[in-house]
Amino acid sequence: MKETVLSGIRSTGNLHLGNYFGAIRNFVKMQQEYNCYFFVADWHSLTTHPTPADLHGNVRTVLAEYLACGIDPEAATLYVQSDVPEIAELYLLMNMNAYVGELQRTTSFKDKVRKQPDNVNAGLLTYPVLMGADIIIHRANKVPVGKDQEQNIEMARKFARRFNTLYGIEYFPEPEGFSFTGNLIKIPGLDGTGKMGKSEGNAVNLADDEKTIRKKVMSAVTDSGPTKKHQKPAEPIANLFALMDVVSTPDTVAHFKHLYSECDIRYGDLKKQLAEDILKVTLPIRERILGISNDSAYLKKVVRLGAEKARESAGKTLREVREIIGFREF
Repeated sequence: MKETVLSGIRSTGNLHLGNYFGAIRNFVKMQQEYNCYFFVADWHSLTTHPTPADLHGNVRTVLAEYLACGIDPEAATLYVQSDVPEIAELYLLMNMNAYVGELQRTTSFKDKVRKQPDNVNAGLLTYPVLMGADIIIHRANKVPVGKDQEQNIEMARKFARRFNTLYGIEYFPEPEGFSFTGNLIKIPGLDGTGKMGKSEGNAVNLADDEKTIRKKVMSAVTDSGPTKKHQKPAEPIANLFALMDVVSTPDTVAHFKHLYSECDIRYGDLKKQLAEDILKVTLPIRERILGISNDSAYLKKVVRLGAEKARESAGKTLREVREIIGFREF
């Protein structure tokens, strides 16, 4: 029996290189080897953007980008989170066994409180519970996520384990973070610090055109250059090399690292090469995104099929969970 894999992307805009190299490029392979569920997390997006300008348009964008990256809706289950109301009920039930103190201590909550102090909503606090419900509703074993999501995966494991212990039954498997390399990947942004992300404004989007990508990369943060041979690159330059590691050939990476080590590096040349190598990855995907985005009939078919498959799985889980807890028909 195939293990179940689940992954979700928030519907707050375009997918970017961090999403792609962090997980999505492996989805084509994964959907052949595992029982895969991929979803667009439109409920999650409301924690940061409670009144989105175009929620439906954002969902449509992410769906098209998922498909352009190689997701096969026949081989995997691709769905929109809000099309599966069973998730909301499981989220409610899991909240009854989640504690305020542990939720307040999560890194994601602390970060969001700092970034949006005027919008500290209950959804932010219980974000890990909804994420846990997303995962365990399909009894997923593996969750392809970036390094920054390890704590949320651990919370999902905790909620699954707590349910099993509370009701004296080994029902939910404890999900684990997963990547084909064995290491969770973190793709850095272009601002010199942190990870690549939509809200950070430091991302190269898969749908960006050639001019936009060149401009973004050429504007990437650097420093004044190495002051002595063989010194370790500071964070802004280390980030550029990390990006080059995933888009460029090994000899290209070695060439520019050697120039840096010998104090002969010219950051303009490094950025130009990085932009070219990024474009080789993104332009074919962009072309497919544009084609799929304009095919409304196909997107509608994909969403209906995904909702049907996802609700079949989620409904089975919820019926069994209700029975375990003690909700029964008279």
